[in-house]
Amino acid sequence: MTGSANQTFQKLPKGIWILGFVSLLMDISSEMIHSLLPLFMVTTLGASALQVGLIEGLAESTALIVKIFSGVISDYLGKRKGLAVLGYGLGAVTKPLFALAPSLGIVLSARLLDRIGKGIRGAPRDALVADIAPPHMRGAAFGLRQSLDTVGAFLGPLLAVGLMFLWAENYRAVFWVAVIPGALAVSLLFFGLKEPRKVATSTRENPIRLKNLKRLERDYWQVVFIGAGFTLARFSEAFLVLRAQQTGLAATWIPLVMVAMNIVYALTAYPLGKLADRKSSTSLLGFGIFVLILADLVLATHNGWLGVLIGVALWGVHMGATQGLLAKMVADTAPAELRGTAFGFFNLISGLAMLLASVLAGYLWDSYGSAFTFYAGAVVCVVTWLALVKSTKPKPK
Repeated sequence: MTGSANQTFQKLPKGIWILGFVSLLMDISSEMIHSLLPLFMVTTLGASALQVGLIEGLAESTALIVKIFSGVISDYLGKRKGLAVLGYGLGAVTKPLFALAPSLGIVLSARLLDRIGKGIRGAPRDALVADIAPPHMRGAAFGLRQSLDTVGAFLGPLLAVGLMFLWAENYRAVFWVAVIPGALAVSLLFFGLKEPRKVATSTRENPIRLKNLKRLERDYWQVVFIGAGFTLARFSEAFLVLRAQQTGLAATWIPLVMVAMNIVYALTAYPLGKLADRKSSTSLLGFGIFVLILADLVLATHNGWLGVLIGVALWGVHMGATQGLLAKMVADTAPAELRGTAFGFFNLISGLAMLLASVLAGYLWDSYGSAFTFYAGAVVCVVTWLALVKSTKPKPK
């Protein structure tokens, strides 16, 4: 690590680190479950790929859609932390439902409640990052939080693999262990983070009144629809787990594909986020789309475990290049007092795109096979790239 990077780490406020470690702990909890859940649904509960896609699409889109309401409320109240605690708390208390689930209906209910919690905490947490971090360090701050979040996202599957091996593929026992880091995340946020006073306002006004929404200018809405295009091009990661299953790997080892993806994601999110403070956002987004096209093509054409591992790693590079950058772009184009609302609208549109993408991916998987699904993803990537180029092309005078 360079001296410049070390200086950036040292200068980032304590609150950014706390939010990062809260995300790390909750992701350990969530990914212990989510890295096994598609296999649990297919092998234990008898789900089809379409049902997996529908459940995952509904769950992830619910999280993104709920963010609009929590974001608006956080702007109205001038407070973020309480909503973040509520969201993390709801996520933690739903974890036992997965261990108890006798049917797909209970799994769907647990996923929806868990993702509602994610939706409640998402926009206020992102707005807190923007509130706490100095403007010239926002890319690094979002990148660091995303990196720590992603460290949790690969530690979770690693723990799941170890426990599956130790307990002879007992899914439900692993799900019970996931309750512990979830509870620790809520405790750290509640006792460790002090909300900045500057968030509070003396008067309360509805953030989604027309006169306020008009303050979200063209640049912001352009970021919203670019983000939706990226989400549409990238369906649920549950399909990466199902693709790994097709290689013949034992269920115990399949979560390692998510470990690989999230290690790459964690290693790239911070440096690429820091790069976003100095380089063109358009060029970095273009790079992210190019890498996702490569990932789709590798996953479509390679049936062995090594090919799938390479495709999954490329998927992780795409995530590292785009997710923190899009959050930074939202923060940079929205007024400070409307950041919660801005992140909310951004995630509402992305949530609808995620639902559509995941359901379509499940349908294509069942009807035409996994290769066709990833080829279709590559085509959507190309369309998204063309839209990105068109949206950022200078207007003739």
